[in-house]
Amino acid sequence: MNYLGTRLRELREEKELLLRQLAATLEIDTALLSKIERGDRRANRDLVEKAGIALSAKKDELIILWLADKIDDAIEGEPLAEQALKLIESKKQ
Repeated sequence: MNYLGTRLRELREEKELLLRQLAATLEIDTALLSKIERGDRRANRDLVEKAGIALSAKKDELIILWLADKIDDAIEGEPLAEQALKLIESKKQ
């Protein structure tokens, strides 16, 4: 899944920004931003925070989406992933 990239694209398009404009603001190249939006690459936390500022987005929303992508990547294809997530959730309560 690509939770963060999809949301970044939505926010960028709502602000009517071109990829190159946002990439320049984030000080990354346009190709990298495009890959992040498509889910071909993952952003680091610092970039997520910068993007949140640049797009006037809620920091927590973007960090949650970033973490969801990381978790999804880590458990992809694992047959016991759902049980492991339930275990973690039960320990947090």
